[in-house]
Amino acid sequence: MSHIALVTLVVRDYDEAVAFYRDALGFDLVEDTDRGDGSRWVVVRPRGAADGTGLLLARAKDGAQEASVGAQTGGRVGFFLHTEDFAADHARMSAAGVRFLEEPRHETYGSVAVFEDLYGNRWDLLQPAPARS
Repeated sequence: MSHIALVTLVVRDYDEAVAFYRDALGFDLVEDTDRGDGSRWVVVRPRGAADGTGLLLARAKDGAQEASVGAQTGGRVGFFLHTEDFAADHARMSAAGVRFLEEPRHETYGSVAVFEDLYGNRWDLLQPAPARS
């Protein structure tokens, strides 16, 4: 096994989730296939990460799944979005309406700020510090 290909994120609505990840976060829509049963196979991935882990956006099917939307990691940061230009991506995302829960911090491991996606799932925007030799 070489890598994790997809992580499922339960969403309320396919189109609003695609719009957020594509327009606010700058992800690419990799696939959007109608499955013929009212559901779709929708995959987004950070722009330029052709072989990286993607998100499978899965619409909630019942009350239990609907209750998990936005709380899939129990209120903890559960997703980590790496960047090579923290300041530019933070500014772009802020201008696109992404809600940051804190001011940027500069830690020994890198520059970081916690933000929420459209459902309240918490993410780190993180530019790792250069590796020390």
